Amino acid sequence: MSVLLLVFAGLLLLAVLLSSLANRTILSTAALFLVAGFLLGDGALGVVSLAPDDEIVATLAELALFAVLFTDGMRVGWKDLRSAWRLPGRALGWGLPLTLVVTALGAHYLVGLGWMESLLIGAILAPTDPVFAAALVGNEKVPPRLRQLLNVESGVNDGLALPFVMLFLAVAAGSESLHLGELGLELGLGIVIGVAVPWVAIKLERTRWFSASTAYEPLNALAIGLLVLALGKATHGNLFLAAFCAGITVATFGERQRESFEHFGELIAELFKLAALLVFGALISLPLLGSVGWRGWLFAILALVLARPLAIWISFLGSGLNVREQAAVAWFGPKGFASVVYGLIVLASGIAAAQEVFQLVAVTIVVSILLHSSTDIVVARWFDDEQEVPAWYGVARRLRERVRKERGAS
Repeated sequence: MSVLLLVFAGLLLLAVLLSSLANRTILSTAALFLVAGFLLGDGALGVVSLAPDDEIVATLAELALFAVLFTDGMRVGWKDLRSAWRLPGRALGWGLPLTLVVTALGAHYLVGLGWMESLLIGAILAPTDPVFAAALVGNEKVPPRLRQLLNVESGVNDGLALPFVMLFLAVAAGSESLHLGELGLELGLGIVIGVAVPWVAIKLERTRWFSASTAYEPLNALAIGLLVLALGKATHGNLFLAAFCAGITVATFGERQRESFEHFGELIAELFKLAALLVFGALISLPLLGSVGWRGWLFAILALVLARPLAIWISFLGSGLNVREQAAVAWFGPKGFASVVYGLIVLASGIAAAQEVFQLVAVTIVVSILLHSSTDIVVARWFDDEQEVPAWYGVARRLRERVRKERGAS
């Protein structure tokens, strides 16, 4: 534990020092933690020694996903969803399930997994991560509707994919472990806790008996999140669904709490994200990457270049997006943090195909992080010109004009 803490602290300092460079180049801090975990793990140097069944793996995965879903929910209150639902609704209502199905078809027919395990992989790999499209989302020259689409979609799809992951995992565990009534109660209890706790807390803070000081205001949402986590643990409600619902409730009914917690909460979520990526990288080894065979690698590539683009193309027929915008949305379906944690949950579940599912998920995430984190800057530059043409086009046009003038002068 002390070695892991020392490694994480050193990498965090390095990430901070390189963060400005990362914002301008293909360098990615997320990829830094993933690669460092791989190099320092048992599969390479053996500095960080972790096993899938270590308590720190399960605990960190749980806390990290809770924090991320809570902050994701805060980005998309009901007002935001109502005002910007047309395009994100297509991506979530059609794109998410279509991506799940196409990915599952690939896992079944190409790799040979059973239908339930294939659907489980599809659900794990369906969510997208905005971290690896940061240059695109943060570029003001990119059309606002495109940035809003990617932001809302990535903020909501983690929570929407969660029930499918839980359901397919329960079914894959076998008939002896399948209790749909208990699963439904767990999910329902998570929703109730996630809505009731923040609603009551915000209403109490608005009464004449209570008032949060300026110094303590950022802790308001943190206290709500911790209470939701504690109640979920105590009642066995679904923590992740509770976190997502709690974030949405705070964003809907507590605009002030949302604004005061936003920066603080994103920093906490980022810390957990990077720690989980470090642990995930440490669990990956060269034998694991080689064990999937060529079919597994082909599946990983097709899951990125076929499943998402095909689903998005179908979902956005007649949407009004131009070709460049559709291409950007189709490509930026990076598999990131939520998929990492869902993969760790499956690995710790003990189902018969847990190792095989984790291996395929791990390979796909590794390829996705490397590809998407190194192409966000490139795609963002497509929108550098005010007329929304690629940056290289302007250079080529000026060269042609110069050659034409020189010929005319001669």
